Amino acid sequence: MKNREEALAFGLTFEGAYQDAPFRDQNWQLVRVMPSKRAFLWTYELDGKICLNVKCDPEWRDFWREAYASVIPGYHQNKEHWNTIILDDSIPDADVKKMITESYELVTDSPTKRIYEAVKKIPKGKVATYAEVAAMAGNPKMSRAVGNALHKNPDGDKIPCYRVVNAKGELAGKFAFGGAKVQEERLRADGIEVVDGRVDLKKYGMDH
Repeated sequence: MKNREEALAFGLTFEGAYQDAPFRDQNWQLVRVMPSKRAFLWTYELDGKICLNVKCDPEWRDFWREAYASVIPGYHQNKEHWNTIILDDSIPDADVKKMITESYELVTDSPTKRIYEAVKKIPKGKVATYAEVAAMAGNPKMSRAVGNALHKNPDGDKIPCYRVVNAKGELAGKFAFGGAKVQEERLRADGIEVVDGRVDLKKYGMDH
């Protein structure tokens, strides 16, 4: 990757990405993501070189800086969370793209998104508890957040929230899925037995 145009073109391949020039100085061209409008790729010319600012996980930040002399602490940004990539042809395209991808993933990541992705992993015929979903989403302590996210589920067909039960195997309240028997009906359609509003976790839990 040798120029700004290539970097911007790659940044725009991501879902929800759009280009923006928010400053009077047209030297700064950004790629943001909808709906948050957060930028994950900053492009600008500095000292005759095209540079890219990308967000980085602190665990990978120093890895990239040590791997390439042309990856330095983020210019004009938080140096703990941002790196600057100098496009001087010393970094393989694959690694430049990997760093841009990591930046996009960090900017678009959210607990709710991770919760929904975790719920998608619950197979048909199985259930998971709120705590298990929280753990799969990366934080075992956010069971309450799991409940809140499930009640706001934007796509019940793709995100099977009805497969989530409490620690005792009990189903959610009658309003959670649009009616008193909706969760039970969907679980039964999956082949899961529901007795007195409860699922046998030893039989239908993900670990069994």
